[in-house]
Amino acid sequence: MSRSASISRKTKETDITAVLEIDGSGSSHIDTGIGFFNHMLEGFAKHGFFDLDMTIKGDLQVDGHHTVEDAGIVLGSAIKEAVGDKAGMKRYGSCILPMDDALALCAVDLCGRPYLSFDCNFTSERVGYLETELVREFFYAVSYAAGMNLHIKMISGINNHHMIEAMFKAFAKALDAATAKDERIKDVLSTKGSL
Repeated sequence: MSRSASISRKTKETDITAVLEIDGSGSSHIDTGIGFFNHMLEGFAKHGFFDLDMTIKGDLQVDGHHTVEDAGIVLGSAIKEAVGDKAGMKRYGSCILPMDDALALCAVDLCGRPYLSFDCNFTSERVGYLETELVREFFYAVSYAAGMNLHIKMISGINNHHMIEAMFKAFAKALDAATAKDERIKDVLSTKGSL
């Protein structure tokens, strides 16, 4: 059975459509209006082996906040819908990922409870046209819309481009591990019987 979701969200600030396939090949078609953000979402899809199509028309004449935050809401909603009841899934995933000077840690629990721990101090206000303070807003929105515990920690790093890219790739690898099926898990991986 395909683990996929198609989500549309339209407000006065953004108009977003997204299609996510959990068991994909890493292909993507991304158009957010923010070049560096496109690059990060393409990296997320590629390194997590997710297929992701996302198109956003946002109020970039204001700033990037609504576009990036709402993208997180939509991606998180797509993850939640695509994994369904989570039967047979490993639930947990983690990754420590190097990218040149940057070393990022990401851990995920698809437990149904939203929580974000984000530990990173950027040294520049933006990378390309993406404001660095919006990176936390994106992951916050993903964690709450998906109902996941999400911990991201920048262990070391100098270059802000590398730091952000390492985070997105580490998140992709951790989520890929968490959504992986394990034949030993007969229903859901919880003593409560549901997630």
